[in-house]
Amino acid sequence: MSLKNFLTGGFTQEQFDAVEIQIHDAAPGILMLTGEGGNIGVSYGEDATFMVDTQFAPLTDKLLSAIATRTAHPIAYVLNSHWHADHVGGNANLMKHGATIIAHTNVRKRLGTDQFLESLGVRVPACHSEALPSSTFTDKISFYLNGEEIEIFHAVNAHTDGDAIVHFVQGNVIQMGDTYFNGMYPLIDVDTGGSIDGMIAVADEVLSRSDNNTKIIPGHGPLSNHLELQASRDMLLTVRDAVASLMDQGMDQQQIIAAKPTSDIDADWEGGVLEPDVFVEHVFTSLSQSVVE
Repeated sequence: MSLKNFLTGGFTQEQFDAVEIQIHDAAPGILMLTGEGGNIGVSYGEDATFMVDTQFAPLTDKLLSAIATRTAHPIAYVLNSHWHADHVGGNANLMKHGATIIAHTNVRKRLGTDQFLESLGVRVPACHSEALPSSTFTDKISFYLNGEEIEIFHAVNAHTDGDAIVHFVQGNVIQMGDTYFNGMYPLIDVDTGGSIDGMIAVADEVLSRSDNNTKIIPGHGPLSNHLELQASRDMLLTVRDAVASLMDQGMDQQQIIAAKPTSDIDADWEGGVLEPDVFVEHVFTSLSQSVVE
């Protein structure tokens, strides 16, 4: 599947029909759902059903059917972890089912206007008004549902400029959206505020909140844990420092890409949605923006 399809929802109906929703138990009352696009988190129990991200609109009925195998409570709240289509494509459908959509204020701004991701050559049109979050926050917000304190906080300039991290405190589960791609090179959306330093910073923050029993829901990849997140964080720092060192030597972007600074670790991290050269390009762009700022 192409990265463009994930950012625009450009799959065929036949492809969506073939998708199977898988349910993974992260903790009692907390699920991770996988299908096509970003991983989904669900808290369910006596109070209400709380959902993180919505994948694509054609998958809504399948997602609702999967959740209905665990709870009869309708989805009351949906949190968008960021603005990309594979995480928010089902927003309008969930709103029609009565859910309140919540997101960082920058997510509503991004969804409400056309976006052009120059580094990827992808244009994403604005969403219709019925798909926009109806409630926003700037720093953090908390919900108290199903015996859980659900703490949501903004990860500043990480994957995008509007990332939200969700900490299910009692369940010891943390959902990171696309600030964490488990076992693969991540996409850093440098065109809408993402940065390598922000990705490292949010990994450090989640690591400080987690222990060896914590389950971590990544944006993409299998259900994860503290040790795997630590490995990903160390990889980000390694690549950042390698690219920065080559920049200090006066190399430009194409020279650095040609130098293959990730070649020693590619076997462990390639194979996801992003090729190593593209990841290096994004790290270079991020560091260049930091110098300009």
